[in-house]
Amino acid sequence: MPHAQRYLAEGPRVGIRHFTYADGAEFTARVRESRELHQPWLYPPDSVDAYTAYAARLIEDPSKAGYLVCTKDDAAIAGYININNIVEGAFQCGALGYGAFAHSAGRGLMREGLDLVVGYAFGPLRLHRLEINVQPGNTASIALARGAGFRLEGLSPKMIYVGGDWRDHERWAITAEMRA
Repeated sequence: MPHAQRYLAEGPRVGIRHFTYADGAEFTARVRESRELHQPWLYPPDSVDAYTAYAARLIEDPSKAGYLVCTKDDAAIAGYININNIVEGAFQCGALGYGAFAHSAGRGLMREGLDLVVGYAFGPLRLHRLEINVQPGNTASIALARGAGFRLEGLSPKMIYVGGDWRDHERWAITAEMRA
């Protein structure tokens, strides 16, 4: 079922929209198809129950915003981009996390989707700064951050607990001024 009427922003090939509880079956099927692509970098929910809890946090917690990147021709979910740890006031910042699904990887769809999310964050969400934390060996994720104009700001040892271990992460960031 096409979701074009629900897109928050659209590019030539993809649109972004919020997560819904109804997306669980498609999302988790895509996760299971993409294990080899995702691990050891990320572990998105692979069951409908786990997805429901995950989506609830993105839908209900005002410090989070989740976006599905969908192909416009068939409305299939190509990937997802979440803004976590949104802080308002003088900070106006959030931390991005994302994942492509195997069927859409390497086609530039996530690059287009990331541009849309960054534009939405600096526009309607009125954020000033976005950060991406990437494990140093995740070359595809680093290329996505770099290609979207994020700058490398440093390395944080043992920063985030992923896959059963505390992992080092490179910190990438972009500000509204950099995007303009």
